[in-house]
Amino acid sequence: MSLETELEAIRTGAAIYPLTDRAFLRITGSDATRWLNGMVTNNIKDLAPGEGNYNFLLNAQGRIQADCTIYRTPPAEPIEYLLESDTSQIPTIQQLLDHFIIMDDVELTPALADEQSILILGPNARALLESLALPAIASFNLAHADTPHGPVLLLSATANHYELRAATATITALTAITNLTPISHEALEAHRILSAIPKFGQDIRDRDLPQETAQTHALHFAKGCYLGQEIVERIRSRGQVHRTFTAFTLTGQLPELPAALEANGKPAGELTSAIQIGDTLHALGYLRREAATQPLTYPGGIATPRQAS
Repeated sequence: MSLETELEAIRTGAAIYPLTDRAFLRITGSDATRWLNGMVTNNIKDLAPGEGNYNFLLNAQGRIQADCTIYRTPPAEPIEYLLESDTSQIPTIQQLLDHFIIMDDVELTPALADEQSILILGPNARALLESLALPAIASFNLAHADTPHGPVLLLSATANHYELRAATATITALTAITNLTPISHEALEAHRILSAIPKFGQDIRDRDLPQETAQTHALHFAKGCYLGQEIVERIRSRGQVHRTFTAFTLTGQLPELPAALEANGKPAGELTSAIQIGDTLHALGYLRREAATQPLTYPGGIATPRQAS
């Protein structure tokens, strides 16, 4: 199956991808809400059971150390949170969080490690879930559901993207009865780049500041103090950062990443992700504000900022 065919399934139908790089931490304890709200960039304390949000974890200098989605799990009591991130990030996240548990009644434990995940995405994904008697949930929500094949945890972090996590036998059985187009890692990566979604470790590094990434949905400016908050607030009060995360169309060769951007022979940013789809090269990266209206080059071609859709 061609990359274009797989992308068409994502754009107009329903596609499936086996998620093998997801890991979870369960956060419990009588101090969990207050403590966790002081560790991450978004507002945890006002989440209702079943709700979640996207977060950064920062160091004291305001640099991004990790990203994650945090859900408050039902029922209402006792209060419990489920943190989801890439498997590669979990050791860093656990070490960072453990360091700040001092006199707090908070416990971090691995969760759902013996289960599997699949990603179902596309405009027809919601109808397909309903046909399986699974609830249609909004973005940044989770729900538990019972199926004839076993219990399922359903998570939704963005529109038309649903993650099902359950025992391997349950996932296998659900996959077998669905009419879905399987997609490759390359197609999922192409969809990510076309959607201008940065990936931690590739587009977001531990030297980057939150506002540089253009992921404003990870920030809450009225939640109170948290680690790195002083730097985030200082940037907000000044009104801008020197560079910002940007999508590009390239003319030339597929770059070796990261690739430096130049404008009139001066540094103008860098490309951090790139892919070829048909005859067109698409990329993500960072662009300095003063170079936004200037011709941009990279080793092997020309970069043009893509207008937001």
